[in-house]
Amino acid sequence: MNVYGDRGNVIALRQRCRWRGIELDVTAVEPGDEVEWSGFDLAFFGGGQDSGQALIARDLLERQGPGLRAAIDDGLVLLAICGGYQLLGHYFLTSTGERLPGLGALDVHTVGGRTRLIGNSVVETDLATTDDHQPTTVRLVGFENHSGRTYHGPGVRSLGRVLVGHGDNGEDGWGGAIYRNTIGCYLHGSLLPKNPQFTDHLISLAIRRRYGPDMAIAPLDAALELCAQETMLSRLLRA
Repeated sequence: MNVYGDRGNVIALRQRCRWRGIELDVTAVEPGDEVEWSGFDLAFFGGGQDSGQALIARDLLERQGPGLRAAIDDGLVLLAICGGYQLLGHYFLTSTGERLPGLGALDVHTVGGRTRLIGNSVVETDLATTDDHQPTTVRLVGFENHSGRTYHGPGVRSLGRVLVGHGDNGEDGWGGAIYRNTIGCYLHGSLLPKNPQFTDHLISLAIRRRYGPDMAIAPLDAALELCAQETMLSRLLRA
């Protein structure tokens, strides 16, 4: 699925790997495809309207479910946005009362609301973005547009605290959920081009999972990207 430029996340991952001399092969997964999930280092699951989710939900559950759940439990690095995030949970109860089964890989569930949660968003999180893998506080910039309210169970931890915007449900102040190396959130934008630290965090997780915990990725000059990020943060936090 792909809305609000979510495919730009794949472009950002590919480009920041290319600048480091890391070869990144991208495989698109369509309904009906047979996928060997254990062979992948990184996965991205974009957002989609309720109708799009309904079209792929059963294929995701029945065809991809066992292999993808096993890969997630084994530490597959996966970023899921909006609709993709919802379908990784236990279920999505739409505003019309339709219950879409989820993969159950994340201990979350989603309930459709009557009003949409729309606008720019800032989520403060801790990411291991340095060579020594020590957490650094990062403020992620994104754009949210969802009617679903996602609630966390004890099997996940929050990605971070919402400083601007609505977050997962507009109630508890949390945005996004993490289980092992899988991260789900509502941050469109595209998220990764706006937040190079987060892009590098995902690449680093994948490299260390594949080649060992002592592996580090080469630093990149991200002055322009960080300048754009800081401009948005200044505007949003001031407002």
